[in-house]
Amino acid sequence: MKIAVTGKGGVGKTTLSAMLAAALGRGDRTVVAIDADPDSNLAAALGVPVEQHPVVLSEMRDLVAERTGSRSDPGGFFRLNPKVDDIPDEYAVGVGRIRLLALGGVNEGGGGCICPASALVKALLSHLILGRDDAVVMDMEAGIEHLGRATAQSMDALLIVVDGGPWSRQTARRIRKLAGDLGMTKLFAVVNRAGEQTDLDAIAAELGDLPIIGRIAQDDRLAAGVMQPAGDGAYAPTNALADHLATVEALLAELKGRI
Repeated sequence: MKIAVTGKGGVGKTTLSAMLAAALGRGDRTVVAIDADPDSNLAAALGVPVEQHPVVLSEMRDLVAERTGSRSDPGGFFRLNPKVDDIPDEYAVGVGRIRLLALGGVNEGGGGCICPASALVKALLSHLILGRDDAVVMDMEAGIEHLGRATAQSMDALLIVVDGGPWSRQTARRIRKLAGDLGMTKLFAVVNRAGEQTDLDAIAAELGDLPIIGRIAQDDRLAAGVMQPAGDGAYAPTNALADHLATVEALLAELKGRI
């Protein structure tokens, strides 16, 4: 499956992305976890030590210049289809069966511009989504700006994370419209940090035709990460993830049944 995860900042989308990647990584297929949020917190959520965090690709000026040709043409012309097929193996950090990449922000000089860094990032996403057979989990910022029409339509699902607060549902409705404009049809909601007082029926009514396919209970332990180093480059689930693993696997099964 190739899944993008988005939602309002602070609802726990990065933690959910890490949980999904960890659950998929228990199988026999390689999982590519993509941190497409400029805040770049997915490595921490996956338990990667700070000194081993992946480099942020959009900030690697030499790589961007080399691959796009922008260094040789200071006048502003650059390649829109740079070579990217070696980047997942060269620049990803291994977290068990998970290959972690950090994209960073792509905007320069105002929203919507096409700059060399964004050309590299978009080409890499197209390669990961269209050109490889890996499972993909992409942690996005509160929007879908990294996705072009072709990559958006090729994602198996867009998960929009909401919580008990009203603002997350407002963001969810905005994201749903943006996704619809790109032709995405497989959109689902996940209620995160749900407690006894969380009114799931009220949330469902407010989300309208955006179906809720999962619910993650409130657990403050998850903020500390869902994986942990286990020696010799291996990683193991934290106790917090172990307690929620059945729920995450059920969410993935429900998602698979709907796509």
